[in-house]
Amino acid sequence: MYNLGDCPARDALYFTTHTDTAMDYSIESLSLDKLQSDCLLVGIYENQQLSPAATAIDGLCDGLISKLIARGDIKGKTAETLLINNLPIDNIQRLIVVGFGEHGKLTRKQFRKAMAATGKVLKDSKVKSATAALLDIDLAHADAQWLARQIVEVVGDGLYQYTSTKQCDDTVALQALSIHCTEANKALAEAGLQQGIAIAHGMALTKQLADLPGNICTPTYLAEQALVLAGQHENLSCDILEESDMAALGMGSFLSVSRGSRQPAKLICLEYKGSDADSKPIVIVGKGLTFDAGGISLKPGAGMDEMKYDMCGGASVLGILRAATMLNLKLNIVGLIPSSENLPDGDANKPGDIVTSMAGKTIEILNTDAEGRLILCDTLTYAAKYNPDVVIDMATLTGACIVALGRVPSGLFGNDDKLCNDLLNASETACDLLWRMPIWDEYAEQLKSNFADLANIGGPDGGSITAAVFLSKFTEKYRWAHLDIAGTAWRTGANKGATGRPVALLSQYLIDRATA
Repeated sequence: MYNLGDCPARDALYFTTHTDTAMDYSIESLSLDKLQSDCLLVGIYENQQLSPAATAIDGLCDGLISKLIARGDIKGKTAETLLINNLPIDNIQRLIVVGFGEHGKLTRKQFRKAMAATGKVLKDSKVKSATAALLDIDLAHADAQWLARQIVEVVGDGLYQYTSTKQCDDTVALQALSIHCTEANKALAEAGLQQGIAIAHGMALTKQLADLPGNICTPTYLAEQALVLAGQHENLSCDILEESDMAALGMGSFLSVSRGSRQPAKLICLEYKGSDADSKPIVIVGKGLTFDAGGISLKPGAGMDEMKYDMCGGASVLGILRAATMLNLKLNIVGLIPSSENLPDGDANKPGDIVTSMAGKTIEILNTDAEGRLILCDTLTYAAKYNPDVVIDMATLTGACIVALGRVPSGLFGNDDKLCNDLLNASETACDLLWRMPIWDEYAEQLKSNFADLANIGGPDGGSITAAVFLSKFTEKYRWAHLDIAGTAWRTGANKGATGRPVALLSQYLIDRATA
C-alpha cells in the first residue's frame, strides 16, 4: 500500500482534472424591482400564462413579455426560450423567458429539459452572471429545494467543457448564478443550492476523469486522483492495494485481467467516516477499467476508442464521494475501485483459462472481453470485510444492457427488494432513471462449466442478466445491488463524452439514507 506522500510528481493535466469550477452560486431574496442582474430567468406557460416572477417583470417593463407573446415570438412550449437583450429598466440588463408547457402538466423531466435549454442559451450568450427566478414554477411533488438543486445541477452540467488535452477558444463566460427566492422558501432553496453544488462538482469530476484518454488516465493515475481527493477532506481516507497485496489476498480473478497490460492494477479503497464508528458503512464499488481492448478476445476496431469509458463506474465512485464529503453526510461510506487495463499480450488471459477467485470459486474464462466481472467479483468478496449495511456496484458491464434498455435507464439488479426499491425511488427524485431486471435461478444454468465452478459468460441470451447472476454468486453475505451503466455513462457519436451518471442517483440515495 502507499499513501499520499508516496505519489509521484504530477503534471498540469493532473491539476486540470482537480480544478473545481469557478462558478459562484448564491441565494438572492431581493424583490425583483430592486434586484441587480445581468440576466434574469423567468418562466411562462402555454396560452400566454406567466409565472409570478414573469408577471412582476412584465409589469415593470410595461407589458414587454405579453407583447412578445402576442407577437408570436414565444409560445411557452416546454424548453422553448427567448433571449431579450434590451429592457426598459436599469436594474436588469437581459431577460431569458423559458417555456414550461401547459400549466399544471409540467413533469420533473420536462423541467430539467427546460433548464438544459436555458443553460445552452446562457452558454451561447456569453452572459457573465445570471439570476434564476424559477422557484415559482408550478410543478407537482417538487418544492423549492428540489427546484433549486435541479437548476444548479442541470445548468452546471450543460456548462461543462473538456479542456485537459485540447485548446478551447470558446470558453464559458458565465461565472455566477444566483437563485431568486422569497424569504418563506429561503431555507429550502439554500438546502437545494448546496445539494446542487455538491452533485455538480461530483459529476464534473466524474466526467473529467472519464473523458481523459487511456494513456493519461491509467490505473496509477486514477489511484493518485483518489489520494488527492482524500487529502482534501479530513474525514476521507484512502489506501491503494498493489498487485502484491491482491496476490496475498488470493485475488486470482482480478489479477488475471491485468496480466496483459504493462500498467499495474490497483484496488483503490476510500473510507468516508461521517457517522459513529459502529454504524455499518454503505459500500460503493465502481468498475475502473481504464482501457478495455477485450484482451485476446479482441474488440472490433471501430469505436474501440470509447473503451476509455470502461472506468466510468470507478470515476463515479470518486464523484459520489466528492458530493458526500461536500454535503458532510452523516453516514459511513466505503468506495472501492478495482482498476486495470484489459489488453492482448503473450501473458494475457486466453479463452479456456481457469482462474481462482478470492472467494475460492474457480472461473473458466470463455471470453476475455468479459473481464469486468472478473475484477468485480474479487472486489465484491473483499467488500465483506467492512461488514457493510449494503453494497452497490456500478459498471459499464455489458453491451447487452444497451440492447435491452437503450440509453435511457441504467439496469438495476439486486438480491434485496428494499435496497432496490430505495434506489428506484432515488432515481425518480434525481431523474437518473433505473429499470429493475431479474436475476432468477434459471439464468445460472447458462454459467455452468464442465471444468470450473463458473463460466465467465452465459452465451448470447440475456447477457446483462447472466453477468449480474455471475456477480450475485459473490454477494451472498450481504444486501447487494448492481447497476449496469453501459448505456448511460457516456454518449456516443458527435456529442461523444461522459454523462456523469449515476452520480446524481447515488448521491440522492445517500441523501435519503442520511435524512431517514
